[in-house]
Amino acid sequence: MIPTVVWGTGNVGRAAIRAVDAHPALALAAVLVHDPAKVGRDAGALAGLDRPLGVAATDDVDAVLDARPRAVVYAASGDIRPDEALADVARAVRGGAVVVTPALYPLYDQRSAPPEFRDPVLAAVAEGGGSLFVSGVDPGWGNDVLPLLISGLGTTVDVVRCQEIFDYSTYEQEDSVRHLIGMGHPMEYEPLMLAPSVPTMVWGGQIRLMARALGVELDEIRETMARRPLATTVTTRTMGVFEAGTQGAVRFEVQGVVAGEPRIVIEHVTRIHPSCAPDWPAPPDGVGAHRVVIEGRPRIEVTVEATDEGENRSAGGNATAVGRLVNAVDWLVDAKPGLYDALDVPLRPAVGRLGRKRP
Repeated sequence: MIPTVVWGTGNVGRAAIRAVDAHPALALAAVLVHDPAKVGRDAGALAGLDRPLGVAATDDVDAVLDARPRAVVYAASGDIRPDEALADVARAVRGGAVVVTPALYPLYDQRSAPPEFRDPVLAAVAEGGGSLFVSGVDPGWGNDVLPLLISGLGTTVDVVRCQEIFDYSTYEQEDSVRHLIGMGHPMEYEPLMLAPSVPTMVWGGQIRLMARALGVELDEIRETMARRPLATTVTTRTMGVFEAGTQGAVRFEVQGVVAGEPRIVIEHVTRIHPSCAPDWPAPPDGVGAHRVVIEGRPRIEVTVEATDEGENRSAGGNATAVGRLVNAVDWLVDAKPGLYDALDVPLRPAVGRLGRKRP
């Protein structure tokens, strides 16, 4: 059994505890938390399981890492604290751990990552013999292994389009939804996540990764952006009131241009309420989905819907991101130390988990 630490117990961390507990090759060794109110609580309760796991949460990072765990699932956010997240991850790698995380967007395509992100990790690998794999859902499997797999079913391929289409009122991270993305703010507000070049910073690595896998050269990466206001005031179940006239929907594309044409496209269509921008693409049930469209011959469209934590679609997406990462841990443990990306790490069947029940 591979002793595995889960670092963070938010939206991603809860799913990570459940995934580690369910994996036949992993053993939950520790759970790290930041909130003092969570210290001492059993990991099973923090993960929403109906049974204790016998592991009490702690905020003692030094003690946990000094025990030299073989693997760490880093589930703390890196959205607004990338420097701290990078330092945490490098420290764990330097201690010899295999680390998996969705937190560091520049390292999704590690080959194109800026030196200030890549070099500290490579130095930590060389010093301590650990490894790092960064992935998620979108960015993540929705823009790498899934579209690349589906493209292989085509005879001719004109455009690879990856879409995330979501009702963001189901996303239990209100600060990000309101302030980073701008939902509920006046239209003149400039949300950080939608600022010029930021979508490319987050999703450009996925464009470059797909181009590399498809064997094409990119001329450039472009962005498009559109925002719509709410026509009427709406009240959401999880985030309260969003006033008429404030931002209610966002649609943007990050485009990989090949020979002058957008050929690899990552598109996001996000709303705080289905009534906003009804002419834009919508998921089949109005809640949320990830979709891959291969324009060519034949035209292929695949839509993935995931639910978890009481039929919550955003929680389902988080759980698939965690599944991609946690299920890679035993492969990474057997591989040589290094910095890995989605083209290196295989997506494998659920070996040993079909119908398996934990005691």
